[in-house]
Amino acid sequence: MGHSRNALRTTAVGAVSATLIAGCVLGVAPTAQAASAVRFVDITGDGGTVLKANVVLPRGADDTRRYPLLVLPTSWGFPQVEYLAQAQKLADSGYVVVGYNVRGFWQSGGEVEVAGPSDTADASKVIDWALANTPADARHIGMAGVSYGAGISLLAAAHDKRIKAVASLSGWGDLIGSIYSGRTQHVQAAALLDGVSVVTGRQDPEVRQVFDDFYASNLSKEQELVDWGKKRSPVTYVDQLNKNGAAVMLANSWGDTVFPPNEYADFYERLTGPKRLEFRPGDHATPELTGLFGLPNDVWSDTGRWFDHYLKGADNGIDREQPVQLKSRSTGGYEGYPGWKSVAATERKIALAGTTTIHTNVDSGADGGIVFLSSILDQVAQLPPVASIPLLPRRWAAVWQSERYATAQHVRGTARLHTTLTPTNESGTLVAYLYDVGPLGLGKLVSNAPYTFHGRTPGRPFGIDLELFSTAYDVPAGHRLALVVDTVDPLYIEHNPSGAQLTFSSPANDPSYVSIPLREQ
Repeated sequence: MGHSRNALRTTAVGAVSATLIAGCVLGVAPTAQAASAVRFVDITGDGGTVLKANVVLPRGADDTRRYPLLVLPTSWGFPQVEYLAQAQKLADSGYVVVGYNVRGFWQSGGEVEVAGPSDTADASKVIDWALANTPADARHIGMAGVSYGAGISLLAAAHDKRIKAVASLSGWGDLIGSIYSGRTQHVQAAALLDGVSVVTGRQDPEVRQVFDDFYASNLSKEQELVDWGKKRSPVTYVDQLNKNGAAVMLANSWGDTVFPPNEYADFYERLTGPKRLEFRPGDHATPELTGLFGLPNDVWSDTGRWFDHYLKGADNGIDREQPVQLKSRSTGGYEGYPGWKSVAATERKIALAGTTTIHTNVDSGADGGIVFLSSILDQVAQLPPVASIPLLPRRWAAVWQSERYATAQHVRGTARLHTTLTPTNESGTLVAYLYDVGPLGLGKLVSNAPYTFHGRTPGRPFGIDLELFSTAYDVPAGHRLALVVDTVDPLYIEHNPSGAQLTFSSPANDPSYVSIPLREQ
């Protein structure tokens, strides 16, 4: 059921365009760089690959004293100047900062391997170079990065015990769990990554094949894809990371369409050392974007505080704050929690009663929006994707609604769908959406998630348990929540044969429901 090559190229071009538009929407513009403090260098990475890098030293630095070292690998498709504004600030506060262009992109040598073993080894080579060529202190080393650089930083900390602190911003814990959640290809996210790497880098042949197999829905290659992703997932090496003892700060956004928040929260729960988890409104890498231009930014401010405490020993209180910090999509205020599991104090179930059959292959009008653009609108204007719930065609969409709530409902964490499904074919895809529905029936998207099945017996019911993407959203008093299920969404590849039907039921011995996580009222 794969998309055509032309459709994928169109998606890729649109996704790349969305990335460029994102900066305009947020109103950012480059600031002047203090070029006199920056030195551009070549660093020999793994296997002799030349990595283009830049070094920023503290003012007046010389060989009479040592300074904490921060290594910043670039984001996917970004040039080596990406972090210069932040590097200048960090250097001014007493760090040796080395930013480098990851292999395969722009002027750096090699090919794009998607956080493969060579990328991890490159990070250690950069540290080696910095210790030999700058006044960096080998006892106080940190790594930070956005997106691709975030993932590489976590992988490096698991493999190099010299790294004592990490700030992983808009990264991933489980690569396959991010772009193949619910056994469903997140096609717009993949096309974005693919398109950007084609334009700005040189793909390794194995990576090209992975993308092609991903688009083609080649089930014979599924296990190979999973194994390939595991090698590139920090969660695979979490025991090593815990043993090394690095202090890990994770920051992401609720609407991240590349690396959804669920798997980051799961990864956070498995960390045993000093740790911090932050979630804010926005899409992939948009909460920290303004900081890359030198503008005030909460993510980068907390990053600096994290390193100041764990690399410099500063008593700035960050270790005494609640380690889980959430910013609601509705109120904009921060909330602190002692752990991820404590975010939702209670859960309220909405019963999904009766038996409902929907036809596949048609977009009902309920969907998750457009990669980047939709979540950015939610971030800057609180305008998530919307749908008229009464007008959704019941032939293609199943709809259940709660009662009207007398008081505001503070949704926090991960909603969970449990239902019984009877398909007419062995394979299929469904997408579940949770909407905040106002008095006139207009639904604002709270969360969504896809689910794909293969190898099922037609006509035989089976149970489904699906986690929707985690969020923090306040449903106003007088509104209700609605669960909508359909089978087509532009964000995902669907696997429904032509003419297929899906029937949802609620057996008496196993009733169907959606569980809503709520903050303490």
